Amino acid sequence: MASKQIAAHRERAETYNGAAVCKQKVQQLLDQFHIPKGLMPLNNVVEFGYNATTGFLWLKQQKTFTYWFKTLGAASYGPEITAFIEDRRLRKLTGVKSKEMIIWVSLSDVSVDDSKITFATSMGLTQSYPVAEVEDDPQEMK
Repeated sequence: MASKQIAAHRERAETYNGAAVCKQKVQQLLDQFHIPKGLMPLNNVVEFGYNATTGFLWLKQQKTFTYWFKTLGAASYGPEITAFIEDRRLRKLTGVKSKEMIIWVSLSDVSVDDSKITFATSMGLTQSYPVAEVEDDPQEMK
């Protein structure tokens, strides 16, 4: 499904390839929309696209990568990550999961205010943390 969304938004999108340029462009976009940089670990991104008209963005990686956030725990970033970005928010997020207890939960929405970041699932479950918890790059889990 993510590939279909990407194809639908690719025509008017800015597209970048290569890890270094993708990391730079994604960080610029996250800064522009006031979203903490550590939320999207970017060392393995091979393609990044952003359609400014619709707010749709995508990141492609060669495989799924799992990262450890000190307070939040484990998060999994799939080969294709998509979202609609707006000021202080990612909505309709796909490709990102958080490990809660023994199960992986797909995240669908992330919102940021001055002091906290809130993660939501499509089932309506939410969890909030201090923004500082995602400002630094997390550790990749092998």
